[in-house]
Amino acid sequence: MQISPDEIVFWNWGFVTINATLVFTWMIMLLLGIGAWLVTRKLSTDTQLSHWQNLLEVLVVNLRDQIEQTSGQNPDRYLPFIGTLFVFIATANLLAIVPGYHPPTASLSTTAALAICVFFSVPVFGISQSGIWKYLHHYIEPIPILFPFYIISELSRTLALAVRLFGNVMSDGMIGAILISIAPFFFPAIMQALGLLTGLIQAYIFAVLAVVYIGSASNEDYGSK
Repeated sequence: MQISPDEIVFWNWGFVTINATLVFTWMIMLLLGIGAWLVTRKLSTDTQLSHWQNLLEVLVVNLRDQIEQTSGQNPDRYLPFIGTLFVFIATANLLAIVPGYHPPTASLSTTAALAICVFFSVPVFGISQSGIWKYLHHYIEPIPILFPFYIISELSRTLALAVRLFGNVMSDGMIGAILISIAPFFFPAIMQALGLLTGLIQAYIFAVLAVVYIGSASNEDYGSK
């Protein structure tokens, strides 16, 4: 039993390796790209909307509300980035019910890449909101000796983001495989239902934590920009 999709190698030539993590990550990106184009190509302002546009609007409205409640700031600045994180992770986890599919979020390399994106987005949003000098100044408040502790804090929370998502998705897959091997005619349906729920929860937690980290670096009053 493979613990990580990194261990499933489809093609290898020298130092170039194509594994399940890469294949399914690009499949998800292609799926989301095509899906976004199909849903948004005929957006309408009429009272009669398509089911897909209704679903899209519900998703966007709920994401905006959650970002605003969590950060206390204008959600439009963070919606594209946070929304992309949530949709990608949720899709990667929910597709686990498809036979033969291995979620790339069960690979530490994928979750680390997502966490690194959040790590770099914090100063980007912070500087765009407060300016570079004001943003950098918070690293030496209230006393300059705290500077290394701020750096350690940001590095540790990035590591925690990566490991938390990886551990939860990987452990769900392992537990499901063990239970299915014990009782293959009873547990599959239950584990698939639980997998859908936990997949959404993990995407939600990752997105909310990203909002908290980014919002703390952009602490100006709501609506100031």
